[in-house]
Amino acid sequence: MKRVKYLNNRDLLLQIHASKNTYCSYVSLEDSQFDLIVPNLKKVNASAVAQARKAKAKRLTQEAWEEAKTAGLKKIKLVDYTVSPRKIDKTDLVFRVMMFDHVPMDDQRKKNPKTTADHHSKVNFPPFQHYKFDKKGKLVCMGKSHWIGGMANGNFSVDHGKMTNQLAMMYMKLCERYGTRANWRGYTYNDEMQSQALMQLSQIGLQFDESKSDNPFAYYTAAITNSFTRQNENETTGPSYKKRMKTAHGEVKAVNKTGIAKLNKVLKKTGKIDAEDFEEVNYKKIDITNHKPIVKKKW
Repeated sequence: MKRVKYLNNRDLLLQIHASKNTYCSYVSLEDSQFDLIVPNLKKVNASAVAQARKAKAKRLTQEAWEEAKTAGLKKIKLVDYTVSPRKIDKTDLVFRVMMFDHVPMDDQRKKNPKTTADHHSKVNFPPFQHYKFDKKGKLVCMGKSHWIGGMANGNFSVDHGKMTNQLAMMYMKLCERYGTRANWRGYTYNDEMQSQALMQLSQIGLQFDESKSDNPFAYYTAAITNSFTRQNENETTGPSYKKRMKTAHGEVKAVNKTGIAKLNKVLKKTGKIDAEDFEEVNYKKIDITNHKPIVKKKW
C-alpha cells in the first residue's frame, strides 16, 4: 500500500499563512496571497519579477487542476491547465517584503546595533509588508502585518489575531504522534511531555519564517524533540529521580554457590529447571545501597 502522510508541508504552510493573515490588514483580499518573498524593496528587480511570475503561474496551474479534480472531471491532465508566466501581468504580482518600518520603536527594550528587531516592539512572527506595481511601475504598499485599518491611517497591533483551529489541531497531532515513538511511549509522564511540547508550539509556531525555509514540518519536529529531551533531562537529573532509583529494584538476592550446585544436578538429571527447584536452594543478599542510579548520558 502507498504510504499516506498524516501531515505535509503544503497543508502546514497554508494554515500558517491563514493564521498570520489574521494579524494583517490588506487593501483587498487578493493582496494577501504573495508570489515572492524578498528581504527589502531594493530586491524587487527584473529577476524578482521573473521569479514571481513563475511562482504565480505554478500556483494558478495547481489550483485550476485541483478545482477540476474536485468538480469530478475524469482523465484530467495538469498540462491542460498550465498557466504561462508570460501571460501574467506585472501589476498582478504581490511581493512580501520582510521589514520593520511599520513596527513602532520600543525605548524600554535593550537595543543591540547588530539586530534590527531589538529596536522595535515585540512581535510574534517576523513582520512584513506586501507590495504591488501600479500602472506607472511604482511599488505601492498593499498590506501590513501586525496592523489594523488602512495602510496610511491604520495602527500597529499584535493581539487582534489568532492561529486557525486547523493549525492548532495539526500541532496536537504532531505532539501526539511524536509521543508514540518507541523511545518515549513507555514514559509514565508522556502526557505531560506532550502538553509541554504543545505549549511550546503554540508560543513559537508562527515564528516560522517562510523566507528562510519551506519545511515547517522539520521546524516543528525539532521544537517538539527539544521539548521532550529537555523535560527528560530535567526528570532524570533531579533529586527525586535519583532518590527513587535507589530503591527501584527493591531487595536484591542471588543463589549462593551451594544452591547453584544443586540446580546443576537437577538440570543434568531432568534436563530442565522448574520454579519449585529454586525453593529448595539458599540465597545471599546483595548490598545495593551505594549503587549509581541510571542517568541519561549527554553526548
